[in-house]
Amino acid sequence: MTWETVIGLEVHTQLSTCSKIFSGASTAYGAEPNTQADAVSIALPGVLPVLNKGAVERAIRFGLAIGAHIAPRSVFARKNYFYPDLPKGYQISQFDLPVVGMGALKIQVEPLSGNAKPYEKTVRITRAHLEEDAGKSVHGAAQGMTGVDLNRAGTPLLEIVSEPDMCSPAEAVAYAKALHTLVRWIGISDGNMQEGSFRCDVNVSVRRKGEPLGTRREIKNLNSFKFMQQAIDYEVQWQIDTIESGGKIQQATVLFNPDTGETRAMRSKEDAHDYRYFPDPDLLPLAITPEMMVEVRSAMPELPEARRMRYIEQYGLTSYDASALTSSREMADYFDSCVSLAGPANAKLAANWIIGEVSAQLNRDNLDIAQCPVSPQQLHGMLIRIADNTISNSGAKEVFRTLWSEGGDADAIIEAKGLKQVSDSSAIELLVDGILADNADKVAEYRSGKEKLFGFFVGLAMKASKGKANPTQLNEILQKKLAG
Repeated sequence: MTWETVIGLEVHTQLSTCSKIFSGASTAYGAEPNTQADAVSIALPGVLPVLNKGAVERAIRFGLAIGAHIAPRSVFARKNYFYPDLPKGYQISQFDLPVVGMGALKIQVEPLSGNAKPYEKTVRITRAHLEEDAGKSVHGAAQGMTGVDLNRAGTPLLEIVSEPDMCSPAEAVAYAKALHTLVRWIGISDGNMQEGSFRCDVNVSVRRKGEPLGTRREIKNLNSFKFMQQAIDYEVQWQIDTIESGGKIQQATVLFNPDTGETRAMRSKEDAHDYRYFPDPDLLPLAITPEMMVEVRSAMPELPEARRMRYIEQYGLTSYDASALTSSREMADYFDSCVSLAGPANAKLAANWIIGEVSAQLNRDNLDIAQCPVSPQQLHGMLIRIADNTISNSGAKEVFRTLWSEGGDADAIIEAKGLKQVSDSSAIELLVDGILADNADKVAEYRSGKEKLFGFFVGLAMKASKGKANPTQLNEILQKKLAG
């Protein structure tokens, strides 16, 4: 029996405002518990919420980035439910009139296993609405007790809801990563998953091929792409096993335990009517003017997809290279700075080094590109010396290691370490003549048909030149001399 997986995501993105969505209290992470739980956030009697303009501007920015409809008029509602970290007994959110309507996000999917090739897919985004975050329950704060920290209460959130357009863990992870890149790229969130700035709820169902949608279960609060993949894998197999054993799937909210790799039911899933939504009487409808749209649009950066296509068209980069370079705005800006200095002719060389050696060293040192100790100016200095054949690839690697650990200037390092390539044809010819004279027997073997010995001669020549012989010239001269 062929089964199909159907996946949709609800992503809660904390917006990067300095103050909360309905008050002036700080949103800074890491403060002492309950020191930022102001009167408005916990709804003490007599207080009134005032909407944060910065949160609205960030929501508009997101809507523009996904080509969505921006509602000229939207409404805030009270979503009523009880939870220990929700002191008001309701959450201010949006329901039937969200600020951002239908849009879409193009993703690059890397299959998680097998020999399948990467492919593009477009995921529709149903809506994105503004709301306030709840507080946080802190388990194990004291022996046998749970504490409540209300610092997070009132932090502005943009909840981004997708259509059920994904059909594999690979697609869900690719979508979540693309969304994570986008919210950071356009500056609406820091996307810090460890601090809860970007949290994913994943709705998963299965169905036999050709049948209607199955009953979904929602995996809550996933803050790791690795855990998302593991949770979906387990949940899909659990649902299939349950149905094939004669059971039925009950709509529920579940949690994923990364230690056991399993999901477990937390509660039955609520429907919208359970929350008794009604318009918040303390907040006027949100009106977004054409002037505000123009202001936000004018401040929008070049988006990841547009920059990816520009790299392909302007510099002739592969789709893979362009996607890697646009994995973050900081990475793309680093590349652009290098190319602006080294010139478009060296764009491919710059891309190879940034995707290769630079990224590998960043991973080894657990740094991101913004913390890279080699500036674009320093890397450019090395790249032009590769391009003009002053240094070989092995020499460039030594220059790069020195720049990373000690800093400095590529030209000075090349001079101090004696890394200049020998590009004098006559000098290389003399070196080759000596090697061939000392290895006449091998020359005879080569000329009799053992052409694999060519690498032997190259090795001897590079050793004799201490790695400084220009490889291209060396190969040409060796081929000419060995041909007799």
